[in-house]
Amino acid sequence: MSEQDTAMPPVTPHLVVDGAAKAIEFYRAAFGAVEAMRVPAEDGSGKLMHAAITINGGLIMLMDDFPEYGDGQGSSPRVLGGSPVHIHLDLPDVDATWQQAVDAGATIAMPLEDQFWGDRYGQLIDPFGHIWSLASPTGSDDNAS
Repeated sequence: MSEQDTAMPPVTPHLVVDGAAKAIEFYRAAFGAVEAMRVPAEDGSGKLMHAAITINGGLIMLMDDFPEYGDGQGSSPRVLGGSPVHIHLDLPDVDATWQQAVDAGATIAMPLEDQFWGDRYGQLIDPFGHIWSLASPTGSDDNAS
């Protein structure tokens, strides 16, 4: 990444996506992502070997699925039949971002509701099979004593 881009944080999710360029556009529309870099594959396939975006101040790397390499380490949720990983966004206005993501094509997995632990929280699945949890504090904590 160049000097002007976001520095590499100590822990960074790296998503494998079936259609990384389309995913970047979805994440831009859904979550306000900003593209930091894009490296196309050298085989002329149009796939992305590496890309990076920022969402809500955090860095996410992503790449296209390359099943032809057969190592199993580059499999997207579509290939695997789902994802066991959730990507969490803590947001100042969860309702606005939620609606933006749904309008962009996310599927509701868990409705956005006020939760007993003090967050307004819900889960979405993006068109590429990745699970996103979105939350904002409600200002109340029903667990407080």
